[in-house]
This record gives sequence, structure tokens and C-alpha cells, in this order.
Amino acid sequence: MGGLLGSISMGLSKTQVDELACTYAALLLFDDNIPVSEDKIAAVTEAAGLKVETYYPGLFARYLAGKNIADLLGNVGSGAAAPAAAAPAAAAAEPAAKGADKKKEEKKAEPEEEEDADMGFGLFD
Repeated sequence: MGGLLGSISMGLSKTQVDELACTYAALLLFDDNIPVSEDKIAAVTEAAGLKVETYYPGLFARYLAGKNIADLLGNVGSGAAAPAAAAPAAAAAEPAAKGADKKKEEKKAEPEEEEDADMGFGLFD
């Protein structure tokens, strides 16, 4: 392993280094507005002095084919967990909303009772 990945690969398996190399190669190609293809990913990794397993460039190229890489980069961190997390939040908000409705009803009920009690005469008048 050579180049930058070779120097930072301490603690990473060969598989992880190969995946990182193909990821960086695809990003480099995208950044230079060059279509991402199996041959180009392989050429970039070879130029970097890395020998990745022969199936990785094709795997990455097929995965990225027809995908908008800019959208993939823009969605980093959003993942599918956000909609799943929104469901419990909505469920938690529903009882709170019902509780707020009950409080409003209670507040409406109290003034009516006060109005009935204050009719100009009292118990001790």
C-alpha cells in the first residue's frame, strides 16, 4: 500500500482500505466532472499506488451509475433514521395535544362556573 491511504491505513483491514480507495477515487472523478466508471476508478487507484481487489471498481461504478453523487453528498447524515425518529415524536405530540385540549376545556369550564356563582347575590348576603 502506498500513497496517502498507505500511510493512514494503520488499523484498517485490506477490505476497508480498498473501499476507501474506491470511494476517494469516485469522489475525485466526480469533483473533476469526469464520468465515474470501472476503468477510471481502477486507473485512479493504480495511479495512487494502491492495488485494490479487482471487483471493487466495478462494484462502486455500478452502484453509482445513474445516481446523482451531489445528492448523495448532500444527504450525508440524514439517513433513513430521521423519518423513523419523526414517528415517535409525532406519537408523543399527540397525547400532549390531547392534554392541551383538556386544559382548554377545563379553562372554559371554570369561567362558566364563576359566572354562575357571581349573579349578584351570595350565600352570606
